Amino acid sequence: MSLKGKTVFITGSSRGIGQAIAFSFAKAGCNIVLNASQSKEALEETAQKLKREHIPVLALLGDASDYDTCKEMFHTIESAFGAVDILINNAGIAHIGLFTDMAPAQWQRLIGVNLYSVFNCTHIAVPSMVRKKRGSILNISSIWGNAGASCEAVYSASKGGVNSFTKAMAKELGPSGIRVNAIACGVIDTQMNACFNEEERKLLAEEISLMRFGTPEEVAKLALFLADDDAAYLTGQIITLDGGMNG
Repeated sequence: MSLKGKTVFITGSSRGIGQAIAFSFAKAGCNIVLNASQSKEALEETAQKLKREHIPVLALLGDASDYDTCKEMFHTIESAFGAVDILINNAGIAHIGLFTDMAPAQWQRLIGVNLYSVFNCTHIAVPSMVRKKRGSILNISSIWGNAGASCEAVYSASKGGVNSFTKAMAKELGPSGIRVNAIACGVIDTQMNACFNEEERKLLAEEISLMRFGTPEEVAKLALFLADDDAAYLTGQIITLDGGMNG
């Protein structure tokens, strides 16, 4: 693969999809920059796993929804590894419930984590990519950004924003040799879906053609392909990874 020695920054990578992506890129020979906003212990544990495999790794605790915090994190990355070659905007939170039951502070926080973090990191990462005339940005989105989900209205809106931003930035950055894509995930077996009981999981799986939840590792494999030069002509795409879910 063409990724050896490149620096990849993955927001929200202390567990779940982000962690699986970090492990996959580590195996490809990348310098790994982990991030979490709150789960310090999980972040350090993930970092130690990579260090034991002699992977160059940096673990940054910081809220990607805050622009100044993002600037500080990128400065730290540049001091350790140089500029970011691959940015994976993965940080995200969910909220299940009626929109009318949400408080403004709840939807502001959700939009901040799910959408503003993408704006922040992309805004800071792009100038160095433009100077080098290369780079890859991958946004981890959701099928609900395309279809919308009842009781997840703001989450759906945030991911719809990520999808539109992905397409727009691909057009804006294509002339500079920078590719921008997104993965619209279906039901992935992570802590975000731990709210479902066994009966609910079974009913949900029955709505999926492959009759099962996806795994973080399956998302990571697709992310690895999209960042590699094998996908050099692929940009501006929202690639659905949902096991054939009826949505």
